Amino acid sequence: MEEKYKYIFNETLRMSNDGFIVVDTEGIVIDISECYAEYLGHPRNWIVGRDIRESIPNSKMLEVVKYGYEDELALHKYVPGYTRDADDDFVLVSRACVRDDAGEIIAGIAQVHFRQQMVESAKRMMKEYNAMEFYRQEYETSDRKNYTFQNIVGSSERYQRKIKEGIKAAKTNFPVVLTGETGTGKEVFARAIHNTSARAKMPMVCINCAAIPAELLESELFGYEEGAFTGAKKGGKKGKFQLADGGTIFLDEIGDMPLSMQAKLLRVLQEKEIDPVGGHGSLPVDVRVISATRKDLAAMVAKGEFREDLYYRLNVINIELVPLRFRREDIAEQAVYFLNKLNNEYKQSVAFSKEVLECFREYDWPGNIRELDNVIKGAYATCDGFTIELGDLPGKFRPTDALLASTGQDPAPQGAGSNNHMAEVARALGWEESIPMKERLERIEFAMIQDAYEHFHSVRKASDSLGMSLATFVRKKNIYTEKYG
Repeated sequence: MEEKYKYIFNETLRMSNDGFIVVDTEGIVIDISECYAEYLGHPRNWIVGRDIRESIPNSKMLEVVKYGYEDELALHKYVPGYTRDADDDFVLVSRACVRDDAGEIIAGIAQVHFRQQMVESAKRMMKEYNAMEFYRQEYETSDRKNYTFQNIVGSSERYQRKIKEGIKAAKTNFPVVLTGETGTGKEVFARAIHNTSARAKMPMVCINCAAIPAELLESELFGYEEGAFTGAKKGGKKGKFQLADGGTIFLDEIGDMPLSMQAKLLRVLQEKEIDPVGGHGSLPVDVRVISATRKDLAAMVAKGEFREDLYYRLNVINIELVPLRFRREDIAEQAVYFLNKLNNEYKQSVAFSKEVLECFREYDWPGNIRELDNVIKGAYATCDGFTIELGDLPGKFRPTDALLASTGQDPAPQGAGSNNHMAEVARALGWEESIPMKERLERIEFAMIQDAYEHFHSVRKASDSLGMSLATFVRKKNIYTEKYG
């Protein structure tokens, strides 16, 4: 069997473009790949059997086998004269120790990534990234064009009333204010209004008023002429209103717009023309304005924080979107919609368990649709099989005992679990038995490892719950099973 693995190991080294070297606990080279030996300027049979410091004087492998630590993608610079090419004297190297079943260090291994390979890999990855970025942008553009009221998810009576309001608004050119809590889908609604309107074939331009510094907002909205200020782009720049001419501009977080800018926006709405920064004349624009805010604009007007005249100009049509907790019948439908999008993108067939959908319906969703989308993406990334279970959700979604009872399950155990394995903990702590301290601690650790594994049914999740690396969890589980199992 050992001879078989030797041939497999040698073939692996031959196929890889990386360099590999293996040393024993004394630093004697056991094996080295041909490409690495060639890089060091020595025949392979000259390096094997010698102290690694003869070919790599500043090697870190002795520390690795002595102290059992690991390095990942660390920069290593060779002593001058100890590589074949003096101009190629540094590499990225990953180092690790090798342990036997008893956990004792028996060897050290290093994987070397050569500079030329790194350059070629970077070029290849950049090419692939550029291609992916192109398709991502194309996908997002296509996806946003598909935002229509027919595609908006939510069949509850309350939400359908809002959709009807949106459809009626799309038939006019009146300004619209979309209000509601964060994450309720205000931008999606705005796009649906635009795509349903007579302006659908013209551009829709979006700007977040809270994300742009006040001193830059004017030039972003109205553009600027060449030389308008230090650093101004040659030839000037068109503003969002010019880019949206003939179409729609979406002013997100309008409640965060500075008062000075509110006065200038009011003039644009009244006169239907803009004044670029540094310009000498006005430019006519034909733009339908849709704005959105999570703030109470009427209360801001009362406090003098928002211009009353602008408020009435913008608030011709007001649509207040409904939070998820007030339309719980839509939550499962919305969740399945997001999950199907992920399945189509990644060619999978993952589904929700009944308990997860019940948990979703019970949760209040302070972040609304955006929070639901993010939670599903996180659970999708971590689930092991083809079903998203309760254990795949963040801790805030831990179900109550009453909820579990209503779905026919036993109450959830506390922490990693509290099943029969914890009886082993109690037995290990029993002072009536003469058990050495080391064994006592090992038995406790073994009970916790077994308990976590049976609770999560996943080595990765069990190891994470105990704060162990995957390799340490598996190694200790195997050792303790043989000793105490």
